[in-house]
Amino acid sequence: MIIKKLSDVVGTEAEVVSENWISRRLLLKKDKMGFSLHDTIIKAGTTTKIHYQNHLEAVYCIEGKGKVELVDSGEVFEIEAGTVYALDQHDKHLLSAEVDMRLVCVFNPPIAGTEKHDENGVFPACLD
Repeated sequence: MIIKKLSDVVGTEAEVVSENWISRRLLLKKDKMGFSLHDTIIKAGTTTKIHYQNHLEAVYCIEGKGKVELVDSGEVFEIEAGTVYALDQHDKHLLSAEVDMRLVCVFNPPIAGTEKHDENGVFPACLD
């Protein structure tokens, strides 16, 4: 059994900070669960370009308010506490936060731990 607390991750290499977000990675590829699990804060007033070409992601908002815009179609979806969205088609999207949003994110395949989005909003594939 794996037991972790958020406080076990904060301040370690499993807490990845960018200009727009803070991702506290609770379960990673090394945990051998077949997915990774993240507690993520999207900072108020930011918009992040994301395109997970190598991963599927499901997101559950537990605090805050924002929106997801699908780049290809222009569709916009409001996100608030209690909302789940799943990027099941490797959708290019823009994630914006009106106020800080706290999200629980699940990635398949799992990420290794220190990944950040590249200039196209992509996480690299874990090849090992």
